[in-house]
Amino acid sequence: MTFLNDNFCYILIGDIMKVKVFDEGHEKDLEEAINKFIEENEPEIFDIRFSVAMGVFSEEQIYCFSALILYK
Repeated sequence: MTFLNDNFCYILIGDIMKVKVFDEGHEKDLEEAINKFIEENEPEIFDIRFSVAMGVFSEEQIYCFSALILYK
C-alpha cells in the first residue's frame, strides 16, 4: 500500500496503518492527551496533523484544538 500526503510517500507492505483523533477545548489538554497516548502505546508514528477551529457563540469565543495521528 502506498500512502501519499503533501510532503511524504509511505509504502507499507503487510502493515496496518491506524488513525487516532484527539479533540480538546484547550491546547494544553490536547498536548496532555497526545503525550499520554504516546507514553501508553509507544506507536510508530508516521504523521501528526494539527488543526485549530474557532467559533463565536453569543459573546463567547469557542476553540477546538484537534490532532490526527497516523501510526502503526
